[in-house]
Amino acid sequence: MSDNTPQNPAPEPGAYPPVPPAPAADQPAPPTPGAYPPPAQGAYPPPAYGAPAAPAYGSAPAYGAAPAYGAAPGYGYGAPAKTNTLAIVSLIASISSFVILPFIGSVVGVITGHMSLNQLKTSGEQGRGMALAGTIVGWVGLGLTVLGIIAAIFFFVFLAGVYGQYGSYSAYGS
Repeated sequence: MSDNTPQNPAPEPGAYPPVPPAPAADQPAPPTPGAYPPPAQGAYPPPAYGAPAAPAYGSAPAYGAAPAYGAAPGYGYGAPAKTNTLAIVSLIASISSFVILPFIGSVVGVITGHMSLNQLKTSGEQGRGMALAGTIVGWVGLGLTVLGIIAAIFFFVFLAGVYGQYGSYSAYGS
């Protein structure tokens, strides 16, 4: 099979853009438009024997030198402060008063919350937010319990008044 077309055909007249001829094998390719030029050869003179080479982008700081932007805080400045155990108990008991133990959980939450707040004044422990939350949620639980008891008393007094006034209720009127 033979091909009679030349390797590099001449561009058609008026073709845009004209196609440049392929470079010879011993010549480097011409740069493409918008490409960066190749790095200059021999930008730095070769170092003398035993002298350090000139760095291309700056050198790393010496060992132990502080960076210019400030150092991050180191780890291991002691153990983290301990959280007060009574604060945790107060919060858990107060939350459980809404789920498991309505009255008892609130009472335990309020008592342990006040105890932990007194301990936190003298000790360096953490947990003041948990102690406050446990105390507040405990008092709210106690308030809701008291309101529920009062509502139940009024409900039963109302029922007793209705049944006491009309006697026994019978669906058949006898």
